[in-house]
Amino acid sequence: MKCPYCDLDNDRVVDSRPSDDGVMVRRRRECLSCQRRWSTLERVETTPLIVIKKDLSRQPFDRSKLIAGIMKSCEKRPVSLEAIESIVDAIERSEAHQMRREISTAEIGEAVLHHLRAIDEVAYIRFMSVYREFDDVASFLDELERLKRHEGK
Repeated sequence: MKCPYCDLDNDRVVDSRPSDDGVMVRRRRECLSCQRRWSTLERVETTPLIVIKKDLSRQPFDRSKLIAGIMKSCEKRPVSLEAIESIVDAIERSEAHQMRREISTAEIGEAVLHHLRAIDEVAYIRFMSVYREFDDVASFLDELERLKRHEGK
């Protein structure tokens, strides 16, 4: 790595430690030419996840959009921001483990529903009502009835 002070490519790593979140490694380096020190951050390089929208257009996965959507369904519910972020983390981790480069909005929605159901049923129903785009009250009530039957088992 080039020294930011003398611009020579002659350094050594003095110290390495994980960053606060454990996702990066902070390295303390020393230039062997000028003896000055600096820090670098190293993180795993990942392939960006692409979201396939309903109209088949594609756009980069935006974590903040998904968090905002889940937060709306959890409004005035006892669901912490950490729980919401853990849902998004789990979805991102799942896709990374499968080495997939693209995911549909339908797959994202189903994954969110799966996690929300275990955390808060009201938030689950709220998210589902927007995600599944119910046409009328009857289809909404059908889904509630199905949920109720599933809970009874």
